[in-house]
Amino acid sequence: MVQLTLPKNSKIVTGKTWPKPEGATNVRKFQIYRYNPDEEKNPSVDTYFVDMDKCGPMVLDALIKIKNEIDPTLTFRRSCREGICGSCAMNIDGINTLACIYGLDEIKADVKIYPLPHMSVIKDLIPDLTHFYAQHASIMPWLETKTNRPAKEWRQSIEDRKKLDGLYECVMCASCSTSCPSYWWNGDKYLGPAALLHAYRWLVDSRDEATGERLDALDDPFKLYRCHTIMNCAKTCPKGLNPAKAIASIKSMMLERAH
Repeated sequence: MVQLTLPKNSKIVTGKTWPKPEGATNVRKFQIYRYNPDEEKNPSVDTYFVDMDKCGPMVLDALIKIKNEIDPTLTFRRSCREGICGSCAMNIDGINTLACIYGLDEIKADVKIYPLPHMSVIKDLIPDLTHFYAQHASIMPWLETKTNRPAKEWRQSIEDRKKLDGLYECVMCASCSTSCPSYWWNGDKYLGPAALLHAYRWLVDSRDEATGERLDALDDPFKLYRCHTIMNCAKTCPKGLNPAKAIASIKSMMLERAH
């Protein structure tokens, strides 16, 4: 069951059921969360039927087909369609993932689509990521240097560059943070898996010269230490990354500094 942050004094109700496409013999049922803040209605789950013989293989293909051909009011984010921008993150079949790279053939029953859990919903499948992005900005996601700028570029060895693998690939889709119970409970103070993975990406960058300041900023009972290694973040990441490992590495750096 998707744990959504619902509008105050509301509950999810059964919504509209749209007709099946005429003459279609390969039809799939889609149940999609709907919420419009401009209407004084409870959030609902609408039911759609899609002719799979005339639809692409990904969940995003079906959403675009529904919006283009059935219900133009359906609202969701999407952009690259290649899993590199993170725009179309949502909860599909109980899993936080990217709709553009999640195949419909991976879902055996009816397709159930909700916005990312434990986030305020702007409309339909669009969560409010304002706080999430502010947390990312707080970890200084840029190269911080103190020495004079080199004439051409900051050099880095092949070995040091490899330390960034498994970190730089994060597309900030928020799938990991919104799957983390610790983030659900303490999202106002705990930075969450995505922000902390990015924090470690800069901590381990051999070219960065602000390690002490970065660790000082993270040395807080809530910002870092609310992680209890539940591992939901690694399990759900659509890019196959392991934020929990990065968080554990930050804790190790804290321990080494203390000694």
